[in-house]
Amino acid sequence: MGHHHLDKLDEKILKLISANARIPFLEVARMCNVSGAAIHQRIQKLQSIGVIKGSEFILDANKIGYNTCAFMGIYLKDANMFQSVVDGLNKIPEVVECHYTTGKYAMFIKVYAKNNRDFLRIIHEELQPINGISSTETIVSLSEAFQRQVPIDDLDVSDDEDEDDEDDESYVDDSL
Repeated sequence: MGHHHLDKLDEKILKLISANARIPFLEVARMCNVSGAAIHQRIQKLQSIGVIKGSEFILDANKIGYNTCAFMGIYLKDANMFQSVVDGLNKIPEVVECHYTTGKYAMFIKVYAKNNRDFLRIIHEELQPINGISSTETIVSLSEAFQRQVPIDDLDVSDDEDEDDEDDESYVDDSL
């Protein structure tokens, strides 16, 4: 995946919407001194090139009954079994993240369970039957200290904003 050309306006938009995904486009436009249409077009561009992957509501796992959060390092029987293991893990709704990693483990996953008994059920009934998993190591999270987005400061952006972009409602990204 290539590096995409972002300018200072893109950076400012990303800072604002990553701080508050529910901020109205017109508020972003006012803070950026451009039109609402320009913001709408920029956000569409950022979505189309994959910089913005979507928007979502973040659920508090504890408040909806998932009281156990664990991270598991997974050893594979054979590295060639990676995709089949990913496919098996993807069928387990409680596995919310899966990463291909370097170092000690071939993969690292994040799992939520209702409680420790439910977590044990997930291990025995869901994870262990997956062909290709050699063994796992588990770390249980006692609580999340914090979570945040990647920093937006000091992105590799150009300073060559068109002065016409300030009020340009006809911005079209024809680079696709």
